[in-house]
Amino acid sequence: MAETLTKDAGTPLGNLVRSGDAQTEAVAITPFVFMSRDISNSYLVTTSDGDVIVNTGMPDGAERTKALFAPHRTGPLKYIILTQSHGDHYGGVPVLREPDTKLVGGPDFNEALADMNGLAPFFGPRTFKLWGSTLKRDTAPMPVPTAEEVAPDILVDRTLTFDVGERTFEIISAPEGETIDNIVVWLPKEKIVFTGNTFGPIWLSMPFLNTLRGDKPRLTRNYLKSLAKIRDLGAEIVITGHGEPIVGKERIKADLDRMEAAVTYVRDYTIAGMKAGKTVDTLVHEFAFPDDVRIGDFHGKGSWAVKSIWREYSGWFHYEDGTTALYGVPQSSVHADLAELAGGADKLAERAQAKLDAGAPLEALHLTTIALGAEPKNRAALEVKKGASEALLVASGSTNLSETMWLKSEIAEVEKALAG
Repeated sequence: MAETLTKDAGTPLGNLVRSGDAQTEAVAITPFVFMSRDISNSYLVTTSDGDVIVNTGMPDGAERTKALFAPHRTGPLKYIILTQSHGDHYGGVPVLREPDTKLVGGPDFNEALADMNGLAPFFGPRTFKLWGSTLKRDTAPMPVPTAEEVAPDILVDRTLTFDVGERTFEIISAPEGETIDNIVVWLPKEKIVFTGNTFGPIWLSMPFLNTLRGDKPRLTRNYLKSLAKIRDLGAEIVITGHGEPIVGKERIKADLDRMEAAVTYVRDYTIAGMKAGKTVDTLVHEFAFPDDVRIGDFHGKGSWAVKSIWREYSGWFHYEDGTTALYGVPQSSVHADLAELAGGADKLAERAQAKLDAGAPLEALHLTTIALGAEPKNRAALEVKKGASEALLVASGSTNLSETMWLKSEIAEVEKALAG
């Protein structure tokens, strides 16, 4: 039942954005667990003494989710459990919450949400560049709830256990999935665990230790600790934040073992390279998964994780960058000088085109960056930048969400500049 996307299938974010639009009935995962699809899914757990909802989806889907769950409701909504402080998990709280519903969040939920909201002027444009074209809807989006509307009544520091009817709910802190406040929900009698986005949006995929849009770095050691916690539960059903459940105790253990092996391999590969005196760029360039530990690069990527792990262990300063990295004068400050010495932006664009023709699109982009730094509207450089970005998009296979949307956004910006 799991969402196991292959390279040929691709992983367009649009499938997640619109996944619930055509849903007319809640999906019965078990006789007492029901799913409403959304960017992040919402789940209803029924009991003999009222109901529990795990995550609430986006604000736009909240009324739909409420209607899908209505035929299955058995009593008052006792709890809403938010597995993390991202809007696609808490967005439907104001619509779904009832007067006596207790809202449950993880440690530092309020602080993590405040950081995200406070940095909205920084994250907003970055997010839009990556996902703006995919996140477009036919109607204006519903407003995201305020921090006050989604402030949890209960914050779980490490663990919390409570009963509703015949069911026991264990809330377990499992940081570094996507947020520091990440929690999972374990039903020990039924052997079901709701992991939210502990393992990212796609099962059996490399975690995104540092997203392209920006967020707090996620620490490898905490990710591996959280993975081990979940594996030790011995779940028979894993219900994630996106896609379909993963069913079968042996299959779940094997998948978690493989994810652990993959992340451990990238960490050990990076540390071994650091000890050997290799640069981070060399390690990224040379990285490849062995077949026996390979997992998907649909969200994070193994090669990107090398950069995150390097920074986790050594910090931001790379000695090979030299003295100028210590100060606030970037290399772009001398792009005009380099272009002048090269004979102008056209000359740089000509050399960039030669690099592209020779199958070196990244070297071509290095040259167009200098050319466009000196002359932002240089048509020849823009054309080469477009061609190089298109070549990288083809080479990528369009399997990684962020890589695909970044390259598409770069191509779109160049096309706009050329049209202008």
